[in-house]
Amino acid sequence: MTETHSFTGRILDEVDCQLGEGPTYDPATDKAFWFDIKGRKLHELHLPTMSKAVHDLPFLGSVLAVVDAERQLIVSDQGLFIHSVADGTLAPFARLEDNPVNRSNDGRVHPSGALWASTMGRRAEKHSGAIYHVAGTTVTKLFSNITIPNSICFSPDGGTGYFTDTDINHLMRVALDPKTGLPVGEPELLSDESGTSGGVDGSVCDADGLIWNARWGSNAVDVYKPDGTKVARYLVPASQSSCPAFIGKNADRLLVTSAWQDMDDAARLADPHAGRTFELGIAVKGRFEPKFSI
Repeated sequence: MTETHSFTGRILDEVDCQLGEGPTYDPATDKAFWFDIKGRKLHELHLPTMSKAVHDLPFLGSVLAVVDAERQLIVSDQGLFIHSVADGTLAPFARLEDNPVNRSNDGRVHPSGALWASTMGRRAEKHSGAIYHVAGTTVTKLFSNITIPNSICFSPDGGTGYFTDTDINHLMRVALDPKTGLPVGEPELLSDESGTSGGVDGSVCDADGLIWNARWGSNAVDVYKPDGTKVARYLVPASQSSCPAFIGKNADRLLVTSAWQDMDDAARLADPHAGRTFELGIAVKGRFEPKFSI
């Protein structure tokens, strides 16, 4: 039986995001970043000083990747943009698709420097979404007919990719070419979570290959071995936990975003920390995210 651990961490940020998602960390600046997708905001937190900046966005941003000291890549419902760190300007870079029904959702950079990024219906329209591979400006569709693509992460050696359709709750794995991040086989079922409560949402893969998954609707982060065995559950004080990220100079801490999306006043009153951003409060063996290679 999976051991469940009480929350021993802290609220890292008090802002209530409607849809907190897409967290990441830049070790060069010791800053954590995450989005409020529906609020069109990019949050930036300098961990040593806890100083905060919030950037207004002209689109629904959901994924950020560091390019270099001067530039970041942002994935949005309007395509991929290069974000200038110095002045905040946004330059179009590439498009995933031309489907106004969809917006961007989950994504992560593969160890090769290529990006996996996903789309989904703005109202979670069935089978509207897809997962794409982005190498420079070359965009390749990998998987389609997905309703809510999530849980994109990669094994430390880059030889395995993970993803899910939260609507189905099958955590999948697929063999990859470590040099490119492109699949070399068909996806296989890693863990069938369809009969359990909550949805398999965002994930990260640590230095030992463990998968840390935020469980939407279950106020928890679940931990899986590479063979799909669930080994632990860590509770967080918000029901709609959405995505984790390794933070800190040693990547030994875990940030978790959450959301109040689709909650009425009564539900928000019963879930007062919904939308806030947490630190899990345990030591982890994380990894820094690779930079996106232009």
